[in-house]
Amino acid sequence: MAQKKYLQAKLTQFLREDRIQLWKPPYTDESKKVGLALKGLAKKYSDKLECCESEVEKIIEEIRCKAIERGTGNENYRTTGIATIEVFLPPRLRKDRKNLLETQLHVTGRELRSKIAETFGFQENYIKIVINKKQLQLGKTLEEQGVTHNVKAMVLELKQSEEDMRKNFQLEEEEQNEAELKEKRIERTKRGLEILAKRAAETVVDPEMTPYLDIANQTGRSIKIPPEERKALMLAMGYHEKGRAFLKRKEYGIALPCLLDADKYFCECCRELLDTVDNYAVLQLDIVWCYFRLEQLECLDDAEKKLNLAQKCFKNCYGENHQRLVHIKGNCGKEKVLFLRLYLLQGIRNYHSGNDVEARECLNKAQQLFKELYIDPSKVDNLLQLGFTAQEARLGLRACDGNVDHAATHITNRREELAQIRKEEKEKKRRHLEKIRSLKGMGYSTHAAQQALHVASGNLDEALKILLSNPLMWLNDSNPETNNRQESPSQENIDQLVYMGFDTLVAEAALRVFRGNVQLAAQTLAHNGGSLPAELPLSPEGSLSSPATSPSDSAGTSSASTDEDMETEAVNEILEDIPEHEEDYLDSTLEDEEITIAEYLSYVENTKSAAKEN
Repeated sequence: MAQKKYLQAKLTQFLREDRIQLWKPPYTDESKKVGLALKGLAKKYSDKLECCESEVEKIIEEIRCKAIERGTGNENYRTTGIATIEVFLPPRLRKDRKNLLETQLHVTGRELRSKIAETFGFQENYIKIVINKKQLQLGKTLEEQGVTHNVKAMVLELKQSEEDMRKNFQLEEEEQNEAELKEKRIERTKRGLEILAKRAAETVVDPEMTPYLDIANQTGRSIKIPPEERKALMLAMGYHEKGRAFLKRKEYGIALPCLLDADKYFCECCRELLDTVDNYAVLQLDIVWCYFRLEQLECLDDAEKKLNLAQKCFKNCYGENHQRLVHIKGNCGKEKVLFLRLYLLQGIRNYHSGNDVEARECLNKAQQLFKELYIDPSKVDNLLQLGFTAQEARLGLRACDGNVDHAATHITNRREELAQIRKEEKEKKRRHLEKIRSLKGMGYSTHAAQQALHVASGNLDEALKILLSNPLMWLNDSNPETNNRQESPSQENIDQLVYMGFDTLVAEAALRVFRGNVQLAAQTLAHNGGSLPAELPLSPEGSLSSPATSPSDSAGTSSASTDEDMETEAVNEILEDIPEHEEDYLDSTLEDEEITIAEYLSYVENTKSAAKEN
């Protein structure tokens, strides 16, 4: 398959260079059938490539037919508005010829999915469609999603299918159940990540009691990120980790939607932020690798752009010649795994594009890195006997150029360093939580306390001044913690404020504004010399009356408990796939890479030998 793609690319290149238009005479006659001149063209190019003439003729004929189909489709689109979509099926169903499907662009994604399922024999609910590197949204029209004429659509199956149709009803039922489970896994993934991202954005969770995610730099310390970007980055990294977990299990069809979602959320983050961490670059490699393993690399029109973007991000993050990385970590041995994958994918893409010289150069770089990164299994065993994990052993040996003693010291030091960093980060989180609790104890809501502390850069006294000087910041808080206050103040509360020296009418007005909260009313009046700030409304708008317990509230307890259990299940499923080791993304046995490097080097060597003979 790879060699055929190479031949297609080379022949397409030759045709462009010679300015040959296969859809016109003498290569195509008036009835659009193949002309006799095509055989001479095949002879010319087969001699040039030192390839089988019949194989070259067959591929040129495929290129000719595709050109005619495209021309017919273009004319049809201009006259009728019916677009042609090129459908790429899973490997088990793919034929040599491309699969074309005609459709109006005003139909919904659900209608297109139904048509694809019916045309190519899928079960509609068990496939996903990817167009322009995005999952097709079922409720929107194709036009709304930017789908155009001649676009490429890739079909992903959510079930593990066999080559032959199932004959046994029980097996068919099991297959459907498996697909349904995978669909539910994807939905739970989204739900769990939303919960964890919300917790991270709030930054008020108890690190001892509540599972949460954090964002750290290359040393393991948390990065301070604006709240508006924190959730997007957290979702991006969460989807990426989930996608990587599926990649490890070689479930590429489920991994790709997660990786594409991660890419979508990363694009919501500022460029400066993405340059401080290497996650975005790693994601680009994972997306291209996933397309490659799905044998759908031709669907990714911007594979070269993604690989170049990854290379640029690595340079920005690690520095020229990795000097920034060496300064931070003391070595760059582990990160070389990423560059091996980068060079390998660049080599594959170049080969598929007919650029054999560039392909050979990139593949040789990948092979050289593989030799540097190869680990003697006996050295791993030595470190395992010392109580280290296989992952720690591989990472340590690559960081120390294969020296077992140095690797053992490196792993031990890194363990101690990370333990100290985690202790400090946890303590920092706990101190922040205590500040929020202090402000809540004064009557402010969690949301208001968090917002004030953010503005005050974590200074509790400054945060309190901000809240006192800007009561509107928290007075209009939609948080139920502040909205469920009593609207009509009691005489007892009024007497308390009068006893403190405030005027009776002012005290009553303050209690109405602050929904009966004596503490907040007293603080604000004291801060403003015994009167209310002019900008405050005399009566709280949209205030809520005291909630009363109703039978429906009581009846909802069971439902709430069920929802909470479902949330816990979704979060736990995400956490199971979050690796404990912070450098898990750098750990690889390189078994797949070794096989792929050898395979593609053999292809380029064959083309080199043919060129020499020619």
